[in-house]
Amino acid sequence: MSKQTPGKQRLGKGLGALIPEFKIDPIDVKEKGVTEIPLEKLVPNPQQPRKDFSEEKLAEMANTIKTYGVIQPVLVHKDKERYILVAGERRYKAAQMAGLKTIPAIVKEYSPKELLEIALVENLQREDLNPIEEATAYKRLLEEFNFSQEELARKIGRSRSSIANTMRLLTLDEEIKNYLSDGKLTPGQVRPLLSISNPEQRRFLAMKILDNKLTARQVENMVKNLKREAKGEEMTDKENSEENEMKLLFMKEIEEKIRKTYGTKVKIKRDKKEGRIELYFYSDEDLERLTEILLKEPES
Repeated sequence: MSKQTPGKQRLGKGLGALIPEFKIDPIDVKEKGVTEIPLEKLVPNPQQPRKDFSEEKLAEMANTIKTYGVIQPVLVHKDKERYILVAGERRYKAAQMAGLKTIPAIVKEYSPKELLEIALVENLQREDLNPIEEATAYKRLLEEFNFSQEELARKIGRSRSSIANTMRLLTLDEEIKNYLSDGKLTPGQVRPLLSISNPEQRRFLAMKILDNKLTARQVENMVKNLKREAKGEEMTDKENSEENEMKLLFMKEIEEKIRKTYGTKVKIKRDKKEGRIELYFYSDEDLERLTEILLKEPES
């Protein structure tokens, strides 16, 4: 039996739990009420939250379809003279790309509410789902269908704590959520920031994580040490060492920013409560240049 990597493990139930008929053995499709539907009569589910599809992955699927055909039927809902895609929009788009005229489909009847529920749950089963998309889908399912987190957990095969932790990511600042959506930061890296109430400090720390490529463990220790320092609590030697390393990284970055602004060597020296910034000059002209910059009136 092949093992899935942790990053590729998806939901245990989801769409199959909502519509068991959707799990079809390709060999038996003729016995399962599958019909060929013209692609021109198919329209995407307007309730489907997913709007963007990877052109590269669609092209890969289109090549597979050209060789083997559409192995698994799409699921559709009859709406007058057209068919609304309930599940399988990626197969539908790839079939279009492959130049097919028809696609195998199973026709079922669903209410608008069921169409939304199935679309959201199918969205949760995507392998390329980013954390914010996942959290947003959970939120919509809870709000639209009045599920409790326990009910939703049972329905999609996830733990209640996993759903709660994922949804908490939605409380982060837009800038940090964008980093998550773009894959620049991981949930493990930003989750410790949820315990920081100051938005500006959260954004500052997020930039530090990005710039210094901090691991989730390093971020946890950094936030823990910042909180201890704020409370005046003492840290262990190991924690002090990690904290000093982080402070050194921060100071080096600040030194670099000042160096670029003033065009000269900069040193920042500090102890626990105070410190000083040293700007270097190498000639009388250099000193005069720095003095002019420092005394320049800020623009209103």
